[in-house]
Amino acid sequence: MTAAAKQPCDLLIEASWVVPVVPHGVVLEDHAVVVSAGCILAVLPRDQAHARYAPGQTVSRPHSILMPGLVNAHTHNPMTLMRGVADDLPLMPWLTQHIWPIEAAVMSPAFIADGVELAVAEMLRGGSTCCNENYFFPDVQAATYRRLGFRAVVGLPFIEFPSAWAASPAEYFDKGLEVHDNYRRDPLVGFSFAPHAPYTVNDDSFERIRMLAEQLDLPVHCHVHETAHEIDESLKQYGQRPLARMDRLGLVNERLIAVHMTQLTEAEITQCAERGVSVAHCPQSNLKLASGFSPVEKLLRAGVNVAIGTDGCASNNDLDMFDEMRCAALLAKGVAADATALDAAAALRAATLGGARAIGLGDKIGSIETGKQADLICVAMDALETQPMYHPISQLVYSTGRQQVRDVWIAGQRKLVDGELVDVDVPDLLARVRQWRQNIAAVRSPA
Repeated sequence: MTAAAKQPCDLLIEASWVVPVVPHGVVLEDHAVVVSAGCILAVLPRDQAHARYAPGQTVSRPHSILMPGLVNAHTHNPMTLMRGVADDLPLMPWLTQHIWPIEAAVMSPAFIADGVELAVAEMLRGGSTCCNENYFFPDVQAATYRRLGFRAVVGLPFIEFPSAWAASPAEYFDKGLEVHDNYRRDPLVGFSFAPHAPYTVNDDSFERIRMLAEQLDLPVHCHVHETAHEIDESLKQYGQRPLARMDRLGLVNERLIAVHMTQLTEAEITQCAERGVSVAHCPQSNLKLASGFSPVEKLLRAGVNVAIGTDGCASNNDLDMFDEMRCAALLAKGVAADATALDAAAALRAATLGGARAIGLGDKIGSIETGKQADLICVAMDALETQPMYHPISQLVYSTGRQQVRDVWIAGQRKLVDGELVDVDVPDLLARVRQWRQNIAAVRSPA
């Protein structure tokens, strides 16, 4: 084929290994991914790609893996500014005695914007290209994600008590719906309803969330069955376990992204599978807060879609999805007493396509397939720590560190080049972060 006859395209990325996630567990050697108009045009052997296409740019990555970007299925990204502020505490003292008082003192649009920017920088450097967000000031979050070109599903928050974002239940709904309307056609920013948890949301509010989620075709992103204490308090107050109460209110269905889910019966696992519920598994946060162990292998065997999230930096301390994948795989084996539980390919799927499906983007991202958005990362595998190479997927999950991520694209736009951020002024960001540290330290230790 002559050069003139070749099909033009925007970008051709070639790598020693392409891990597409679909088909499951497959590794393609010496392949290339062709990108045009932000979408994946073709996945084919490298020689065929060069014979058929005339790219505007070619990126060659020998000794590297090209894979879908990681999807962080549950996070509170503005809380990067509270990283390490109240470590080594159980959930409720951590939340009520430290996190909520700090938020009451410092939360503002500037706090949200700077926290999100710090999180985006960290996520890009670690290979995440999409997150499922759950925090206050969704308008500021959405504007910041849009400005930075990062894909996000932003939660429209709801909690029964006042915050800096809203003073009443009615205001939470009104302001959240306005934000949704303002971004209705944004290519990178989508929305969910984000009621905080069953213990902070009453029945009437849950019912309205269910109705609006159906009308607007949005997911419902909620902490559910996070601790044994949550179960006990729900039984005292409602005479039902939280999931049963949410089922009574019509919320246990394919829209529900149930976060944590450490306290589950066999019947509840079956119910989640039958109703199409997705579970966002946050192993490191659950371990750090001693909240419990999600029965991931039982969920998967039942047919539940499992995604992986980091939770916020105040309860995990980082947004490292590579480390989260490894922890999820190892923890699942220990909980199930089965060395085959959550194998490497299943862990990688949970951290990519599982997350995409949970947030309603499974047809757009999470795997390298023709027609999907070009949310891609290149991971260098020539480091001493990942040699020798026998099984690329196992190496990704069990040996790879996030510092090995070299390149990141979101919708075909390059956001990380040779490990360097494209759209973030790092010195300026660090200066703002240090100022927030001073502000929060002053709150915790008043003069």
